[in-house]
Amino acid sequence: MSEPQNEYVADAAPRELITGVSDHPGHRLASYFVWPALLLGAVFFTSLGMQTDYPLLSFYGVYVVFALTIGGIERLLPHERTWLQDDHQSGANIAHTLLNKGALPMLAVIGVIFGLAETEQAADVVADGIWPSEWPMVAQVALAMVGAEFGLYWAHRTAHEIQFVWRFHAVHHSVTRLWFLNTGRFHLVDSFWSVLFSQPILFLMGAPADVILMFGAITAFIGMLTHCNIECRTGVLDYVFNTPQMHRWHHSKDLREGNTNYGENLMLWDQLFGTYFNEPRRPPADIGIQTFMPPTFVGQMVHPFRKEQGVADPMMSATREEAS
Repeated sequence: MSEPQNEYVADAAPRELITGVSDHPGHRLASYFVWPALLLGAVFFTSLGMQTDYPLLSFYGVYVVFALTIGGIERLLPHERTWLQDDHQSGANIAHTLLNKGALPMLAVIGVIFGLAETEQAADVVADGIWPSEWPMVAQVALAMVGAEFGLYWAHRTAHEIQFVWRFHAVHHSVTRLWFLNTGRFHLVDSFWSVLFSQPILFLMGAPADVILMFGAITAFIGMLTHCNIECRTGVLDYVFNTPQMHRWHHSKDLREGNTNYGENLMLWDQLFGTYFNEPRRPPADIGIQTFMPPTFVGQMVHPFRKEQGVADPMMSATREEAS
């Protein structure tokens, strides 16, 4: 399989065309703190909401404010000015978020898992010492992230390496710009694929409901941050977390860059399995897939089932060796 050539060249355009951040000292300083500040702030208010009688409702409230805040900062401190231009996909992005990534699979599966987590059997698992319930909440959530991340990593990687699954994952990769509104742009099948790989791990580990909720909240917040069009200078955090810098490589048309950084929240499993990628240069602004994707939500839902999808997309590789 031939490797598609990435048409983006870092020095081919003036600075103002490929970056939105100015040389103003205040803007540059803000770019170092905006990612951790947004994440820590969202986690803090979510933890407060978990202490109320309506933890899930509190999370949704924090998430909406979080999204609107990111949308505003994207206009003030954009990573790519060209990504501020309308791609006419807002309607499809919102529909995917509400119907595919959000309400239908997530609420259904989370509801089942919450029910299982509260059963007597799950309580016995925790009591037997399999889950370290005596640990501080922060440590328990960290453990849940590492465990579930293993499943998320392989769900994502197989979505790039198995042709049938790539058909559905290609809906997400068909975006030509990254910004907060296409964070939840996932086909229904793709969403279920990720949930089925990750959530059972948490239950088998005996994770309690509040830990599962906090893990899900952090995953949602990091997911939106990885897709944001904000200039974020994350430095050493790139070795640990899936930051915007790391995920921009993942959306590259170049297979050597795009078939990497599969972690949802953490880079741990990418580091261990050799799929970590982060070179000391600017990620490409020209992103997307090499094949056709319908412009409408309904078209995108139906497209993966079409017979002509049997032809492999250049963005998908059967093995990583083919992309090297």
